[in-house]
Amino acid sequence: MLEPEIGDHYASVPEDDRITSGLGRLELLRTQEVLRRHLPAPPAAVVDIGGGAGVHARWLSEAGYRVHLIDPVPRHVEAARALLEAGGGTAALGDARGLDLPADSFDLALLLGPLYHLTERADRLRALAEAARVVKGGGLIAVAAISRFASLFDGLARGFLFDPEFRAIVERDLRDGEHRNPNHRPHWFTTAYFHRPEDLRAEAGEAGLQVRELVGLEGLGAWLPQLEDRWETEDGRQIILDAARAVESEPALLALSPHLLLIATAP
Repeated sequence: MLEPEIGDHYASVPEDDRITSGLGRLELLRTQEVLRRHLPAPPAAVVDIGGGAGVHARWLSEAGYRVHLIDPVPRHVEAARALLEAGGGTAALGDARGLDLPADSFDLALLLGPLYHLTERADRLRALAEAARVVKGGGLIAVAAISRFASLFDGLARGFLFDPEFRAIVERDLRDGEHRNPNHRPHWFTTAYFHRPEDLRAEAGEAGLQVRELVGLEGLGAWLPQLEDRWETEDGRQIILDAARAVESEPALLALSPHLLLIATAP
């Protein structure tokens, strides 16, 4: 299961609030947009692995999909059950590396969080392979990852980079991708792994997945807090979304986004 500090982080932080309000919705709307390019028609069966409190499971359930959510945090599972109950969705405790689910039982698997916190490559490959196992042959798998440069850009945007302790964390992030917050400083995230785009693609390939698309979700906009007011207007929101779309597949700019999203098919 989760390392203790990761569990403590998600037990104390309302993670889903981060992408359901303000400029944080840029990540949510762009994730929905990219997924909708590939989604099978409802009522296809979806397993949301590491789905948190159900922010993605909810909109999929409301769209008519049959959703089962798996998460290692009890508080998340309880919240997801309450969200999904009306639409017939279900939620259970579980670990992405070893799913208690039969093979070939879903049309789509979402892995929109587990790779964030699996610092060992072998564990990430296991999670990808498990998603492929429970999805029918040719079914879709959507995988999210945090960019290798996320803490560098976040540190600049929010001022953390001017703290020597944070700079030391960023130096390790850039060197080997392992993010650690040993003193549990607020807003400095928790134990995580940050991907380069090419490494995410390689891991998916090694797990036997056929990559359809790899995009940077948010572009530069996510790092610019001065855009908050613009985001609250319809015209401003569309311009920020258009800016993200314009560079989503530009190889030189993929890692500018806080999050990468890979769409693949199971073997």
